[in-house]
Amino acid sequence: MPIRIPDSLPAREVLEEENIFTMTEFRAFHQDIRPLKVLILNLMPTKIVTETQLLRKLSNTPLQIQVELLQTASYVGHYTDVSHLQSFYTTFERIRDNKYDGMIITGAPVENMEFEEVDYWPELCAIMEWSKTHVHSTFHVCWGAQAAFYYHYGIPKHAMDKKLFGVFPHRALKPNSPLFRGFDDVFYVPHSRHTENRAEDILEIPALELLAVSEEAGVFAVKSRDNRQFFITGHPEYDPDTLAREYRRDVDKGLPIDVPRHYFPDDDPTKEPIVQWRSAAQLLYTNWLNYYVYQTTPYDVRNI
Repeated sequence: MPIRIPDSLPAREVLEEENIFTMTEFRAFHQDIRPLKVLILNLMPTKIVTETQLLRKLSNTPLQIQVELLQTASYVGHYTDVSHLQSFYTTFERIRDNKYDGMIITGAPVENMEFEEVDYWPELCAIMEWSKTHVHSTFHVCWGAQAAFYYHYGIPKHAMDKKLFGVFPHRALKPNSPLFRGFDDVFYVPHSRHTENRAEDILEIPALELLAVSEEAGVFAVKSRDNRQFFITGHPEYDPDTLAREYRRDVDKGLPIDVPRHYFPDDDPTKEPIVQWRSAAQLLYTNWLNYYVYQTTPYDVRNI
């Protein structure tokens, strides 16, 4: 997919080195194509890493995508240079009159807090409410999914006895769903979280459809029956070394942390991890974009 991104965005150089097709704004302007407009609300502190991971996953269809990056105005982290945020990010007040074909709301490292304790919770609620009328289909990831479950449907998150950490096998409950077109019977997804959403809570909501689960990791994929909202509890976008870096960070800090499961060969953290989730992750984002955004969004984005 030709991803339309600003010429100087740091992710562009990384993606081009990986032979992923990115398109300059100049070239996109001279094509007679209406690109899909996708908004990414990036709640992660390491914004450049997350930008690159998500753009990589939006890179495998012939569609042209115009990506816009959104940050919260009520809370600004300290891990990303201010100049980067000023150059490449916008705020809700600036785009609230716009409409988008798709939107991605990322996770955030705040899962042990009550939702209402999060500094930007009121702003996030306003954005999630706005998405119901201004976005054709919204894709919520990890804590972003937990927040959306809670805001839209009152579904709580539950603390786990210990951190769910590793790469776990999953199966689709509805393998004929277009979201899982091309998937193997068993597919793998990284998880790194202390809380969970439970299947019994989701099944009580008629408007929701449980699509995929894991015996070890629990609920993975849920969507609204009108296909306007998707909820993904893991991190299919993770890089090969993301869990390793998280593990070594906690070890260096002296924090209690288990070796991530099903990740290092023989569970030996001195060995290089084996990537088992890349193809499923690529298909997940591609299928969402194709079947639930491109195939059904109005040609005139103003009609969303």
